[in-house]
Amino acid sequence: MSTTPEQARPKSSAFSRYFFVFLIGLVLGAIAVVMLLRTLDGRKTWQDRWHEATMHVMNAHTNTLKEKVTQNRCGATDILPSLRTLRELTNDLEPAFPDLRDDERFTKHASAMRATLDGALAAPPINCEGVTAVAAKIGETCKGCHQDFR
Repeated sequence: MSTTPEQARPKSSAFSRYFFVFLIGLVLGAIAVVMLLRTLDGRKTWQDRWHEATMHVMNAHTNTLKEKVTQNRCGATDILPSLRTLRELTNDLEPAFPDLRDDERFTKHASAMRATLDGALAAPPINCEGVTAVAAKIGETCKGCHQDFR
């Protein structure tokens, strides 16, 4: 009994070939979408991200103050670097938010934040209760601005 070459080889399914091509197209499409989204996101300039970065760094330093309290490291040498950095960042609030620069409420909130930090730097807290009070004042000042402009 002899077999012909057509009978010896199993017939491949067209479905498996089409499915394989579909999977390759799906993967390449997903890669193309990710590349397109990254390109569009990359079009943002540093000025578009300045306000986000300012808020993230301010949040990080405020959280650092709270962490110092939980670690019971409330000495002036532990607290002052974060307070100084926060104070320097408040100088960038108006430039970081150019759309709000001329808004009287925004400038009032920015000035209040600077005044709070100036007071904290003029009389630095010497214990954890003082640091907690300063962090609460900073948080209230932030909250007031965020309620008006978020």
